[in-house]
Amino acid sequence: MSAKKFSLRELDFNNMGSWPQQAKVGFCVIIALVIILLSWWLFVRDKLDELEGLENRETELRQEFETKQGRAANLEPLKQQLAQMEEQLKQMLRQLPSKTEMPDLIVDISQTALATGITNELFQPGPEMPKEFYAEKPIALRMVGTYHQFGGFVSGVATLPRVVIMTMHDISLKPRDKDRNGKPVAITANSPLELAGTVKTYRYLDEEEVAAQEKAAPATNAPAGNTQGGG
Repeated sequence: MSAKKFSLRELDFNNMGSWPQQAKVGFCVIIALVIILLSWWLFVRDKLDELEGLENRETELRQEFETKQGRAANLEPLKQQLAQMEEQLKQMLRQLPSKTEMPDLIVDISQTALATGITNELFQPGPEMPKEFYAEKPIALRMVGTYHQFGGFVSGVATLPRVVIMTMHDISLKPRDKDRNGKPVAITANSPLELAGTVKTYRYLDEEEVAAQEKAAPATNAPAGNTQGGG
């Protein structure tokens, strides 16, 4: 005996208990699908977005970890390289003049200029200025000589027993002679030139000087306290 067919128009939604079995099953299936779709829309969809964000974050953290792991693996060789560079720097500084050698070095520079035929019209060392691990000594000078004499002076300074570093500041080099109109004459190989300005030479600070400078640094950088007088 075949099942009786029914039409949706014949279904009474006010009396669902009288519906045929097939209609009841179909309606329950539709309700279940609606519940599933609403649950996915309200709960699962946001979680999927959150999951995607967490996966991206996991990828970023993994890349960051790999980068830091690579740096950590190279940290010890870098420390060793830094230690070697510091040792090389100390050795280079030891080649600079010491505190006791500085006065003789100033005299040697002046004598080297005189030995090449240069006239020292002004050779005045200024006060020493300590830096982090070295000290600089400015020298105000005005020298007169030819192009070749100045070249011999530079070569002579380079052959001194100690390493001599000289830097020039506000240096001017101009012809000494002038024509009838008071204008400088053209420079030739034997024409006198005037070198004027300031040069700085350097020496290294010994361990005691460095320690004293480091000890004085906090006191120098400390803020001054407020003092109040009593009335």
